[in-house]
Amino acid sequence: MAEMISNHVTVVNSLTHRKMKVALLMGGSSSEREISLMSGAQVEAALHRLGHDVIVIDPARDGITVLAQSGPDAAFIALHGKYGEDGCIQGTLEMLGIPYTGSRVLASAVAMNKIVSKALFAAAEVPTPPCVTANRSDAPEVVLARAQSLGFPCVVKPSSQGSTVGITIVKESAALADALELALRSDPDALIEKYITGTEVTVGVLGTRTPRALPTLEIVPKNEFYDWDSKYTPGKSEHIVPARIPEPARAECERLAVEAHVALKCRGYSRVDMIVEPSGQVWVLEANTLPGLTQVSLLPDAARAEGISFDQLIQTILDSAFDE
Repeated sequence: MAEMISNHVTVVNSLTHRKMKVALLMGGSSSEREISLMSGAQVEAALHRLGHDVIVIDPARDGITVLAQSGPDAAFIALHGKYGEDGCIQGTLEMLGIPYTGSRVLASAVAMNKIVSKALFAAAEVPTPPCVTANRSDAPEVVLARAQSLGFPCVVKPSSQGSTVGITIVKESAALADALELALRSDPDALIEKYITGTEVTVGVLGTRTPRALPTLEIVPKNEFYDWDSKYTPGKSEHIVPARIPEPARAECERLAVEAHVALKCRGYSRVDMIVEPSGQVWVLEANTLPGLTQVSLLPDAARAEGISFDQLIQTILDSAFDE
């Protein structure tokens, strides 16, 4: 049996370092389509530089038939948001028997759902800010009472959206209804989370069986918080590596990033967002199973700080398509 396992590993390693036919999935139909196209363009250029054959497939434009007929060695998923990060495309690829980058179906689905992922963090003793939930069917007075139990300010966000879509910092109870209306437009459930004041940081994680953290990166947005504009407009945020927090807090951020990655059963790579209070207390906000790979994205910056070029990062992610 050991010999069979050893042979399998050798075959996988040889496959992932040869020239491959790669189906690059980008675009899609989510609210993050524009960002996916930006990530995809960067990935496509890197895959070409690495010597791979690339077939660009936009599921919203080309459908799944093209993917099935293209016969790729692997699929590189550069999709973001609904139908890309939530396990849907991953399930399709599983049924087609095509190896793919990023987390598998279960991890993709639970990480995308902030309510479920926070429950798993709590079970794994990963500290995450206190929260309550709201559903479209809940009476307004009931939701208000739940929010008041947390206090104001609080953060209202859709349960299953990324890139800060539908998120609002609510400073007083009078603004709660509008924030909920915005969040519940795109999802039947919303999360109301205690607002934590501190330094916003993120930690990339690479690996599956023995994941390791990249350096802790501090995010300094020009806007009130790290919103869509801050994320994707050049010059609207500053990325500082290593983060300007005490060394024990940096070590704790990197430890918790790996713990969160493992708790959600992520595969290959992820990026974990956190807040560090002035006291040094670290709070995990969420994990991203398909973090952005644009020119202004966080994960590539953290990788560069570790001495990993963008092309090396893309090859590492592509290799992880064959992780068990």
